[in-house]
Amino acid sequence: MRTPIIGICAALEPARWGVWDQAAVLLPHSYVRAVQRAGAATLMLPPDPAVAADPDIVLDLLDGLLLAGGADVDPTLYGADRAAETTYTVRERDEFEIALTRRALERDIPFLGICRGMQLLNVAQGGTLIQHLPSHVGHGEHLRVPGTFAGAEHPVHLAAGSTAATAAGEQHHETLSHHHQAVDRLGDELVVSGWADVDELPEAIELPDKRFALGVQWHPEADETSPIIARLVREAREYALARAA
Repeated sequence: MRTPIIGICAALEPARWGVWDQAAVLLPHSYVRAVQRAGAATLMLPPDPAVAADPDIVLDLLDGLLLAGGADVDPTLYGADRAAETTYTVRERDEFEIALTRRALERDIPFLGICRGMQLLNVAQGGTLIQHLPSHVGHGEHLRVPGTFAGAEHPVHLAAGSTAATAAGEQHHETLSHHHQAVDRLGDELVVSGWADVDELPEAIELPDKRFALGVQWHPEADETSPIIARLVREAREYALARAA
């Protein structure tokens, strides 16, 4: 069969390279490497109002959808006032990813949300977010050093039989964590399937009635030992076979 194709939503951010300093579509290479290592091809998906209006334009091409980490989600999208610590929001990206997420779930396309992607999944399903964890949980263990995963090891426990535990291959899982926001009120039809050992904060959410619809608060793309992205690719391969039948 052909190589499965995973779409990865990319950020729209200011960037500098060479002599240039301008808006750019950005995606850390670690996401691409992780998908390629698992045997799939990647398609970067920049924010696009036309696709937000009709997500099938892109979803018809994909066997799986991955939402990457990045900027905070605009709190007006979940009916909240902006906290002082909520920064760098890009509403165009948020609206694009919400539209893709909702339609991908309707079509039962394999879906993985990482960090911000898990939070976006919750918002897309009508949930809300904690806007600044240190103010809520009283510690900074979920984001120890900004800009690096060094020293970011973060154990979580996963519900037996859940999509999260199956994807991780175990119920107690070491992760790399880097976030200051988190799930607050859970979105419709979602269940929490993973919790941080340190404070029981939700670390994985999923839609159990779907083929594969999982959000994880940690960063499996930064951990070459993690099987989670490989599980997305496996599900995408099976989806592609079913679609071709």
